[in-house]
Amino acid sequence: MLTAPALDRDRFETHLVEAGLGRLQRARIRTLQLNIGLRCNLACHHCHLESGPKRVERLDSRGCARILELLERNEGVETLDITGGAPELHEGFRDLVRGARQLGRSVIDRCNLTVLFELGQEDTADFLAEQGVDIIASLPCHSLDNVEKQRGRGVFDGSIRALQRLNALGYGRPGSRLVLDLVYNPVGPFLPPSQASLEDAYRKELGEHFGIVFNRLLTITNMPIKRFAHELHREGRYEAYLSLLVNHFNAENVPGLMCRSLISVAYDGTIYDCDFNQALEIPPPGPRRTIFDIDHLGGLEGEGISTASHCFGCTSGAGSSCGGALSGGLA
Repeated sequence: MLTAPALDRDRFETHLVEAGLGRLQRARIRTLQLNIGLRCNLACHHCHLESGPKRVERLDSRGCARILELLERNEGVETLDITGGAPELHEGFRDLVRGARQLGRSVIDRCNLTVLFELGQEDTADFLAEQGVDIIASLPCHSLDNVEKQRGRGVFDGSIRALQRLNALGYGRPGSRLVLDLVYNPVGPFLPPSQASLEDAYRKELGEHFGIVFNRLLTITNMPIKRFAHELHREGRYEAYLSLLVNHFNAENVPGLMCRSLISVAYDGTIYDCDFNQALEIPPPGPRRTIFDIDHLGGLEGEGISTASHCFGCTSGAGSSCGGALSGGLA
């Protein structure tokens, strides 16, 4: 008899088979995505890692040093993608950024924007600009009501001020090397609209009302896990939302899934296939491995990828990834 997790996995794999696709396998690893810690100045309703001000879990100094060692030994890894929590609150964040940039790697900071006004973070925006760090900033809507419904009172105004500050430093401006991308995710249990049309709406609203410019808008589907799953269960909408994702499975999204070109590293150094599997503590197939167990990431290429029902979130409609939509539209 199959266990619940096995049934869960089988459901997604069945869709892959029916679409003429095999089990997911990792291709070339281009990105090392690091969750540096769960401490955050916010506690957003949709956060799949359940981050917040009271969380203390963090990557220690030995782990930070090991990340830089792995980047040095694996020249094919082009990008260090740092997430949290609020990455900037980690005491080793700046040394990690400097080290990765000295190695010639691109660095992404997944920033909630309001952290830039926290005590001790007054010069963080300047630091990010000096280091040429790409910023992917969460702004779930261009209107105050929707942002504060998801992220809390005062967050919208703080986000706008932070974006204006980043623009003043050159972020998001035409011809600038400083990249500023925004992230949208739905406030409720529905799929994101067209990324291109929503980007146009963001440009119009943010530009006209606040003088804000940016490079790209990335749409990300809410995963039915952790805080968002708890909310769906409370409201009796979990099964309906999961059915929405399953019914809009789009095989065109599978080749571009982020889990095929990155590894996800948790604050304790454990290696996962993606940030969502990390949140659920679903390990890759085979024995548990940490960043201290491997030297060459190429050995992970070609391996299988663990899947479950939340994988429909990345493959539904236009698709979803840490880099936004994967295809043109709904299946």
